[in-house]
Amino acid sequence: MEAIVQPGEVRVQRALLSVSDKTGVVEFARGLAELGVELISTGGTAAALREAGLEVRAIDDFTGFPEMMDGRVKTLHPKLYAGVLALRDNAQHMATAAEHDIEFVDLVCVNLYPFEATARRRGATEHEIIENIDIGGPTMIRAAAKNYPFTAVVVNPASYDAVLQELRDAGGKLSLGTRESLAAEAFSTTARYDSAISRWFVEKQDDFAPLMLTAYEKVTDLSYGENPHQRAAYYADAGARMHVLSMVRQLGGKELSFNNVLDLNAARLLMQEFELPACVIIKHNNPCGVAVGGSVVEAYHAAFACDPLSAFGGVIAVNRAVDQQFAEALLKQFCEVIIAPHFTQEALQLLSSKPNMRILEDDERRKANIAERDLKRVMGGLLVQDRDMGLEDRTEMEVVTDRKPTEAEWGEMLFAWKVCKHVRSNAIVLSNDLASVGIGAGQMSRVDSVRLAIEKAGIAGSPLLGAAMASDAFFPFPDGPQLGIDAGVAAIIQPGGSKRDHEVVEAADAAGIAMVFTHRRHFKH
Repeated sequence: MEAIVQPGEVRVQRALLSVSDKTGVVEFARGLAELGVELISTGGTAAALREAGLEVRAIDDFTGFPEMMDGRVKTLHPKLYAGVLALRDNAQHMATAAEHDIEFVDLVCVNLYPFEATARRRGATEHEIIENIDIGGPTMIRAAAKNYPFTAVVVNPASYDAVLQELRDAGGKLSLGTRESLAAEAFSTTARYDSAISRWFVEKQDDFAPLMLTAYEKVTDLSYGENPHQRAAYYADAGARMHVLSMVRQLGGKELSFNNVLDLNAARLLMQEFELPACVIIKHNNPCGVAVGGSVVEAYHAAFACDPLSAFGGVIAVNRAVDQQFAEALLKQFCEVIIAPHFTQEALQLLSSKPNMRILEDDERRKANIAERDLKRVMGGLLVQDRDMGLEDRTEMEVVTDRKPTEAEWGEMLFAWKVCKHVRSNAIVLSNDLASVGIGAGQMSRVDSVRLAIEKAGIAGSPLLGAAMASDAFFPFPDGPQLGIDAGVAAIIQPGGSKRDHEVVEAADAAGIAMVFTHRRHFKH
């Protein structure tokens, strides 16, 4: 019978390696072998190690039981799990191990079948996805992680070098601190894996599951939270095809803040509404200027003119390259973040004179997943809903006034409607020449939102004669539309649905303006 060993004092003498992602595994195995560690392996991992000239003991030799059923059954054997789970400081465990000729496994190196990648791949069949549900791998990981004082577990190739170095420095041993850290990473890995599988089955049913599981992985630490006394980090949904910082490279400026990321999210979601050259300026998670134009420079100037005061220190997003002309315009005002699909070298050279401006290049070409749920955190829980994706087609809308909109008015209203969907409720957007000229956001009264939008337009000196007005929800009374009409609004787009719709339409008819009902609300709280 082997001697009793205390937690953390096990010298690694036997390791099991079974990995799907073989990045660095040969080098890791070679390092273990140089320390005199016996290598046990399975299937393709064993083949890769032997091909590299390493001596490997097959798993079926270790268990005395053959791999079978196309590799579905190879590690699920009591001899292996007894060797992984035995408590080396427990005399009874040690006596049982001796009685049954159990060989101890001191280190388990396992990563899992690529279920997430397979499930995300276009064209993957259900059979392929299900075959990438790993069974033995998570079981080995959990067993080793549970018994971390005696069996070390390694699940991430990024850990290989540090583990090897500690083994070399400590005579083949790993400290309890290292073992516990590796175990924590292991349980996080299996939790994420099971969450992804659970979500795939739930999404097939297209329903709100009784139990919602998901996993998030840290992308970056943030300078601070909404306020300097709050710590913060950004985590991405582990199963998302894209996220707010996916394929985004920072080319200059300070590190991103919590509020920067919130505003970037608002900017990217709104920018997806436009194909023409467009500029979006976000401040405190609301658009304060949006425009399309013949060029992004033209769109930028129009967007900035909507509310120059609020645009100070905002997040600016464009959907075309930033060139020298645009950079020269940007240098004339203070902005926190500029995000664009490309920056010319001349533009970058100019913008580098603003060391605090965060310059982000957006290489993301994928579209947001329309099936992704919208989550809002509340005390002790989550509100979960479908995302408000897409906008109504013009053919689904209803002209409710005697005067029909002109084609130019239709274009103006549809532009304002796109912007309005992304403004915090109660939301009013005034637009002219395909640019916002006044935005009223976040007011408790809709008529106050109209007043605010008109006031903003007046401060900026924006013309309202012939403008379009969009409202994210119905007007409960004709007072809101009447304020717009008196200011010069010529066309109004709104969902309709109020008990007093007839009074609102009568006010529009009396003024000779056009009004359209979309029959769909776009609250954004």
